[in-house]
This record gives sequence, structure tokens and C-alpha cells, in this order.
Amino acid sequence: MAENMQDKPTIIVDQRERSKELLSRLAQHASIEMRTLEIGDYLISGKVCVERKTVHDLESSIISGRIFDQSERLKAAYEKPLVIVEGDASEIRLNRKAVLGAVLSLYIRYGIPFMFSRGAEETADLLYMLARWEQTTELPQASPKRGRRARTNAQFQEYIIGNIPDIGPKIATALLLHFGSIKAISEATIEELCRVDKIGPKKAEKIFKIMNSKYSEGQKDQ
Repeated sequence: MAENMQDKPTIIVDQRERSKELLSRLAQHASIEMRTLEIGDYLISGKVCVERKTVHDLESSIISGRIFDQSERLKAAYEKPLVIVEGDASEIRLNRKAVLGAVLSLYIRYGIPFMFSRGAEETADLLYMLARWEQTTELPQASPKRGRRARTNAQFQEYIIGNIPDIGPKIATALLLHFGSIKAISEATIEELCRVDKIGPKKAEKIFKIMNSKYSEGQKDQ
């Protein structure tokens, strides 16, 4: 959909960004300014900065430990940092628990959420929506909790758990109250999950599988 110039949000892009497909798509809806950013790849506002990584970038940065230093600097510089991981997650060769552990650790330690996109165009669309929401006075009511946007660590935790199929915000809250953290939920057994109100064996098994299965398809699991 075409957009008037005065209505376009502005996104500052690190000049080292080389994805022509992403930039071309983004330029259709947003005003782009190319600058050298000391940290992050896309500056949405004074508070929001996005680091973009391909699935292979994520994998190599976890192996080297670089992801933790980058995340610490990102959080120190911006109030609401975000990491977008682009590509097919099934291509990651690392053990799923190692990847999930790193992502959860960064969220718990620094409050940095991760989003996954299937490709450059989807990443561009996410960046555009973030810029529109951040730079517009009246923000859309997109959070699963009573229509509010997630602003606190607790709300982000509820959002992450609530997006597991058949869980939703109420059961997510019950799980978090019972176990205390996403990390504790990921370490719980099926029997322990069943002790939470409204969690039966089927839901418990689904949660357990999502938390513990590998990124690759089932037939590729070792």
C-alpha cells in the first residue's frame, strides 16, 4: 500500500547493511537514513534499536560467545533493544537446547526479546511496523494481555509463553506464577507441568516438546 511521504516513519540504517532486497522493500514504506551506528543495525527511535542476524550469524555468535557482549552493549545503549533472526531456523546445526538456552539467557539477563523472520522482506515489514508503532502517538493494541503492549519483563514473559499453541495469556500467567521463570518452565518435566491448574497431560507434553525438541524436523533428530 502506497504511503504519503509525510506519513512515513524514519529508520536510521547502519551504512554497512548490505541486504539490497531488505532496503528496497523498506524504502517502499519508510524514510531511510544511512549512518554509521556504533551498535545495532536499525535505529527505530531513541529507545528502540534492532540488531539483525541471519541464522548463521546467530549460530556463529553463540559459538564464539560474541552474542553476549553484543547484547550487553545493545542493552546499555538502548532502553528497548530487539534482535531479529532472519532465515530458516532448521538450518542451525547447534543443538536446539544450546540455542534456546542462549536466547532465554539473553532475555532473562538483559530483557532482549528475539523475533524470527523467514527472509529479508519479512524483516523489512517487521522493521516498518516497529517504526510505525514507535513513532505514532496512538499505538495499536497488540499485546495478548488485555490489549496492552508488552512493556515490562513480566509482560514479555507472558507473551513468550502465551504464544505456545493452546496456552494463551491466562495459562501463561499460571505457569509463570507456579515456576517463577521461563527458564524453570523449560526445565520442568511433564509430571511437574501437570501440577499447574488447567494443564493436562496433552498440554504438558506439548509444552515439554516445544521447550526440548530440536530446531530440525523430527526425522532429522539424532
